[in-house]
Amino acid sequence: MSAAPHHPAPASDASATTCAGEGFHPHLPAPGTADPDAAVPLRARLHHVRADGLDGDTAQSGGMRRFAAISGRTVGSEKLWMGQTHVAPATASSDHHHGESETAIHVVSGHPEFVFLDHSSGEPVEVRLRTGPGDYVFVPPYVPHREENPDPAHEAVVVIARSTQEAIVVNLPSLHGEA
Repeated sequence: MSAAPHHPAPASDASATTCAGEGFHPHLPAPGTADPDAAVPLRARLHHVRADGLDGDTAQSGGMRRFAAISGRTVGSEKLWMGQTHVAPATASSDHHHGESETAIHVVSGHPEFVFLDHSSGEPVEVRLRTGPGDYVFVPPYVPHREENPDPAHEAVVVIARSTQEAIVVNLPSLHGEA
């Protein structure tokens, strides 16, 4: 697996600049206070997470790297996680599921494939969803799957949103196996 781009820890919101027409600015005093040093609660303002400020200290699966943008730790979210996943060329993730999280995936670049077992016919049948830029995939809670990038030369990048505030990843021995 080739290394994913380096993404340092989230940049401080103090780097925000004031422009006419923008909303709340973290360098301004808390609303309703005269004290310029008054702390503004995380949930009382917007947060800007820059592309180079993604957090790589997240739950991981072999063969891929996840980077958090929006999480409980980065911005104080309580019901949502959002970030990027990078799958190196000619690489597959380990089999895994995301616990109670509903997961929505948007393909940004590459042609990642999502593999799962379909049990609707009574016998498990491996299904491979072949995707491209602009496509979306929905992964229900607890559904074992893996991501693959069959391209021998180019990384696949997807944006992920989850219904929990952190990236739940339960790695499995196989698509059939339980953790």
